[in-house]
Amino acid sequence: MRHQKIYRQGDVLLVRVPRVPKAATPQGAASRIVLAEGEVTGHAHTIDGRKAQVSLDEGGVMYVTIEELTEVRHQEHAPVTLEPGAYRVVRQREYAPDEIRNVAD
Repeated sequence: MRHQKIYRQGDVLLVRVPRVPKAATPQGAASRIVLAEGEVTGHAHTIDGRKAQVSLDEGGVMYVTIEELTEVRHQEHAPVTLEPGAYRVVRQREYAPDEIRNVAD
């Protein structure tokens, strides 16, 4: 069994994938890419848009292609360094007796 490389920062999980799906559509270029915004604090998980490209598939799943070594940054977490490659961005969820919800960060 082959293990996937994963990176976690707060409520954001990045899973290394062999490639971005062909059906995913590249999004416009930006100097800062927001992977997820916090509902509680308004802080955001971001990466340098000059070093990455974001794509979305038909279901709204986000993929990011890292072109050179970069960091995921957030005001309340230590930076996470990402190597070049393709990643699927997953918003972590948590179980509560009355609902399944996104993790609040």
